[in-house]
Amino acid sequence: MTSESFARAADGTRLYFHTSGREGGFAGLTAILCDGLACDGFIWKYLWGELGERLNVAHFHYRGHGRSGLPADSEQIGVNALGDDLDAVRRELGDPPVVLVGHSVGTQVVLEAYRRRPEGIAALVLLCGSFGRVTYTFKGSEVLASVLPQLIEFATQHPRVARAIWSSVPPRVAIAVARLTGDINLGAVRMEDVEPYFQHVSIVDFELFLRMLRAAGEHSAEDILPLVRVPVLVVAGAKDSFTPAAVSEAMAEAIPGAELQVIPSGTHLAPLEHHAELAASIGEFLTRHGLLNAPLAH
Repeated sequence: MTSESFARAADGTRLYFHTSGREGGFAGLTAILCDGLACDGFIWKYLWGELGERLNVAHFHYRGHGRSGLPADSEQIGVNALGDDLDAVRRELGDPPVVLVGHSVGTQVVLEAYRRRPEGIAALVLLCGSFGRVTYTFKGSEVLASVLPQLIEFATQHPRVARAIWSSVPPRVAIAVARLTGDINLGAVRMEDVEPYFQHVSIVDFELFLRMLRAAGEHSAEDILPLVRVPVLVVAGAKDSFTPAAVSEAMAEAIPGAELQVIPSGTHLAPLEHHAELAASIGEFLTRHGLLNAPLAH
């Protein structure tokens, strides 16, 4: 059974979410999937159905993304606001026990949601992400953090030019560039799997995206890591240049009892490249911690 609905954020922003539920479920356990920035769900193409075989699944669009509205308060664009939005979606779902699954910046969102209201959170799954300061570790350097202020200033002063440049690159050209730089492994994913990302990027407000990226880069949930008291699975891609594996490994070390899985050939798109392996790992992780029934033998 699938459904679509909207939640209302604390500042009034309209938040789109959709769900897939199993009849009877497993004590109502629901995985809520949290994207990276400028994403509206492309990364969950396969995991949505694979996880849905074992538990209920929900996914929401961040403010200013996809079918959600622009922020009602233009200053509420940081990870803290996204964590509050996730909590609003939890409440709209009826507050079932949840497994929060974050990819990329979604990892920061998940950690902030845990900080706000850990009650009802059964486990965390952190995929190819970091606890924060992501613009300072992007591709192993601080270059992105240093150029963001100039990019934001340009986009603010020349919005039409910035929009034209931002939206004019054809998705297949962008994919070709990403392939050359090693950010996409088309031997592991299909072109049609990643095209939706570049199509969505082209319609996201450029200045808003840059401001949200800067906010994510200045945010850190490092202080909460030693205080996490639920099972945590951290997954890193050894070939992830967006969030280097060493960052995820350090995060796993800082969380008491966290389990770490490093995918040797995984890039930042590991949830697409290795979806079957990840679905199995997540299912086994939840089963080990008594959150899922063991799958029936075939």
